[in-house]
Amino acid sequence: MPAKPHPAPWPALSLRAKLALVSLVLLALPWFGYRYVREMERFLLEGQQQTLLGTARAVATALHDRPQLMDAAALPATPSGANPAGVDTRQNAEELLQRLAQDPAQQQELTTPATARDMPPVAHAPGSAPAQSAEIASILKGLERTTSRIWVVNRRYRLLALAGSLKRPVEQIQVETSVAQLLLAWLIPPPREDFDEASPDDVFATGKEIANALQGLPGSRQRHSPDGRAVIISAAHPIWSGDEVLGAVVVEESTNSILSVRNRALERLLFMTLAVFAAAAAVLTWFAFRISGRIRRLRDEAEAALDARGRVTRLLSGSQAGDEIGDLSRSFSAVLSRLSQQQAYLETLASRLSHELRTPVAVVRSSLENLRASPSAEDARVYITRAEDGLARLSTMLNRMTEATRLEQSLQSAERERYDLCAVVSGCVTGYRGVYRDARFELDLPGEPALVEGSPELLAQMLDKLAGNAVDFSFPGRPILIGVVVNVDADRVRLSVANSGPLLPEGADDRLLNAMVSLRPRAPSSQDGEAHLGLGLYVARLIAEFHGGRMSVGNLADGSGVEVVAILPLAGN
Repeated sequence: MPAKPHPAPWPALSLRAKLALVSLVLLALPWFGYRYVREMERFLLEGQQQTLLGTARAVATALHDRPQLMDAAALPATPSGANPAGVDTRQNAEELLQRLAQDPAQQQELTTPATARDMPPVAHAPGSAPAQSAEIASILKGLERTTSRIWVVNRRYRLLALAGSLKRPVEQIQVETSVAQLLLAWLIPPPREDFDEASPDDVFATGKEIANALQGLPGSRQRHSPDGRAVIISAAHPIWSGDEVLGAVVVEESTNSILSVRNRALERLLFMTLAVFAAAAAVLTWFAFRISGRIRRLRDEAEAALDARGRVTRLLSGSQAGDEIGDLSRSFSAVLSRLSQQQAYLETLASRLSHELRTPVAVVRSSLENLRASPSAEDARVYITRAEDGLARLSTMLNRMTEATRLEQSLQSAERERYDLCAVVSGCVTGYRGVYRDARFELDLPGEPALVEGSPELLAQMLDKLAGNAVDFSFPGRPILIGVVVNVDADRVRLSVANSGPLLPEGADDRLLNAMVSLRPRAPSSQDGEAHLGLGLYVARLIAEFHGGRMSVGNLADGSGVEVVAILPLAGN
């Protein structure tokens, strides 16, 4: 009873589904791309931070060693340093700068921030503050950038000048119009320009970089806008007068420009990812359909090759493709071809056995009938002899049919030893010359021993089969050549048995090494009348494979006969 197939440990998936799962590996590409964009964003933020610090250093350099500028009172601020609700800080700063330029007499001291609220106000010389504050404002005006805000504070946290804005101009803001941009805006929100810039007093209250700058240490930091809609980078650098810190320059800028660059990079990455996925999906789908179609055709051809009784009705053509499916198709074709040959042989086996058995059975039957009808004892002796010969032939045929099975079983338990192949071949040929008196054997041995590992008894049995086969198919008077050639470089020894006789049919070389295959007609010298069931070469092949070698059979190059060759490995040192 055939064993039941084990259930598959995983759900059955088609080849197309498996390729679709494999294609998910492509998801790693956009992930790596996203990580690369994020790393570039970090690099750009660090570069922006260094740029702002350099700008602050440049402004501070213009104000170094000018204490008369840093002692001035600054722009007026709101009480307690707070920014009133609804008041635009940028607008206030611009108005204050205009007031300073038009009417210096209206300038007054700034209210100090929370961190410096208890510090005493600084006294100013009459009429000096307006000119000095206007000069600082003019310096900042020449250095301000479109998307940065610069101010100068003295060491008492009083704002001396302010210029610029953190918000980008409207013409620099890109509006999302395409579907991809809208999708990207939904996945990754774009930078917003409607954020609260915050007043300088708020920055003073929490700005550690300003406090460090007033202690003589340049610094920078990132912070969120008060409403959390933007990220602002600020850098502060001290203003020196000799060894004394007079104040600090603070430069601020939002990260919206970098975020815009990041979003554009992600947009391009999204386009590329979609294009790559579309192309990969199309290629994988086409490949999956092609592969599954070829496998399905191979399955249909294999099923159609056998009928309901298991007989080979047609052979596979065999694909010429060089891939694994082509190899599988050619293997199926070769298997079906061998199966067809074996099937054809089995179909003719009954007639062959009937033909081979009919002769000895007829001899036995006629001998018994004659023995029954013969009154003479001398005639009875002749008939009995004939019957015994017929029974001997029947016994020989049965023994040959079971010899291969017994040999396969004996090979599993045979002991191996190292022996000289030339000595075994020489002894066997000496015996053949006494057994086959009508045949002529010629031996060609090397001048050195050929050590192999195996069984000398089995090798002698193999040589018996080859010699008997050569005698059966040899022309009268022609020699049977048995030779041994040692190839030390290849660690191989070649044992050959050649005879002059009928040639092999084309394409029948490999089939002769299979069981119960006989394709050549007997030579005229074969007079024994014994059955030739095609088992000799099969037994010889089994023994050669036991010795780790291989066997081949083919016609001689000059077309005079057939040669059987056994290639055996030499024993190692």
